[in-house]
Amino acid sequence: MTQDAQTYAYLRPSAVHRTAEGGILSLQTSGGTTPAGREAHPSFFHGFLATPQVAAAGLLSVADVAAARYYQPQRYGCCDPVVTGNGDRLRFESFSGCGGVYARLDVLGEALDGDEVGHGTTNVDVNLPLREALTHVGPADPMLLEVGPDELTLTTFDGPVVERKVPLPGRWLRGFAETQVIASGFDLRAELSAAEAVRFLRSLPRSGASRAVRWVVPAGRSLRATTRPVPGAVCLPGPERLAALGRVLRHATGLRLHGPAVTSGSGPVASAWELELPGMRLTLTLSPDPARGFSGEGGVLEALASEESAEDAELVSVLLAWDPVVDLDRLAEQSGLTPARVRAALTRLGTAGRIGYDVAEAAYFHRELPYDTGRAEHQNPRLRAAQALVEAGAVSLEGELATVTVDDHVHRVRSAEGRLSCTCLWWATYRGGRGPCKHALAVRIVRRAATRGTAGTTTSSSPAASTSPSSPSSPSSSSSSSTGAV
Repeated sequence: MTQDAQTYAYLRPSAVHRTAEGGILSLQTSGGTTPAGREAHPSFFHGFLATPQVAAAGLLSVADVAAARYYQPQRYGCCDPVVTGNGDRLRFESFSGCGGVYARLDVLGEALDGDEVGHGTTNVDVNLPLREALTHVGPADPMLLEVGPDELTLTTFDGPVVERKVPLPGRWLRGFAETQVIASGFDLRAELSAAEAVRFLRSLPRSGASRAVRWVVPAGRSLRATTRPVPGAVCLPGPERLAALGRVLRHATGLRLHGPAVTSGSGPVASAWELELPGMRLTLTLSPDPARGFSGEGGVLEALASEESAEDAELVSVLLAWDPVVDLDRLAEQSGLTPARVRAALTRLGTAGRIGYDVAEAAYFHRELPYDTGRAEHQNPRLRAAQALVEAGAVSLEGELATVTVDDHVHRVRSAEGRLSCTCLWWATYRGGRGPCKHALAVRIVRRAATRGTAGTTTSSSPAASTSPSSPSSPSSSSSSSTGAV
């Protein structure tokens, strides 16, 4: 597992300051990108919160997820949440340490009373004293929110910065890319009133004692549990992973459930649970299983394997403008690309943390993660394994069939209606449910190269194509990543 150290540098710790006029919630920032370029301590907002107690509870929920590991709990260096200013709202995001839960608090314009919201993305300091202070924010407390230092602080500050280093797993970064692809396939499946939402969420188990997959279906004004997937059902994998919603449950005005279409034969799938709050939304997106992190779902692999999407992404990236809602039709018109190619370009940009997806508005949004996210693409193990197979000449095309030879193993990849299937263990286990296997991905790369007239010797059936170097691309390594929080 790739794990680097992420260094946060703040001018001072975030804190809640008490004054005669009320409280000041001062959130310090560390690095990030704005329309003006990279900044050490960007500032995105200065003004009052309409419902400070709700905002405090929502921020704590996002911090709870960042500090948690729901699969194989252990000590974990908490990663500070990310905040994005989109001009009309603030978005606070985090991932669990195991990579299987994504949390986002959207503080909308109606909850903010002050200066215009800035544009950009940065980390915010959420330390233990701040967490304790947030629990004591009352419903009637006037609360000023500062996201980032003001100009005077920046020009007069001459003290030491506060630095903190935490381990940053590579899967944490790849998860941001995968969730926007997965969530873009969700539809609204159910809506509950505040009372029914509270009743249902409080009835869920708080421990992971049972590993059985749970499903829920709308039943009148509430939800009914079922042991089998049926049309219209929403998967609830690991209900204890919704615990962070408990922080804000008493402020909820409703609950909305999002998920993909399922049939009677569907396996576990991801789902999004959106709690509506006064002027805000708190959304938790759950991976298909507590033992599966989002980073291994493979939704971005098709786009990463396409040279065309790389070129399109460069064009589309110039047109992004920190929009809270990315208009696909507008991007297609401005770029001259088809909507399908724009989506592929956005998927590739998502691997650099530049695109997120909001299920509440069924739309993409622009952000720039303050991490070295380019390596999320280069460190994807299946993509690297597929590229190694191509470079070793292990792929031989035979019409609709293809042969991929790995050491003394031969795998057959078949194309049917634009979808590739394979005879390997990965495909037999997931049937494409976690993206293409490395063999199908290698075939896709070679076919696209052949179409572009650059296949070279990679389509050769010569003896050189019958071997590939011993590497992580062996069949055993492909199947071994099918367990655990990938």
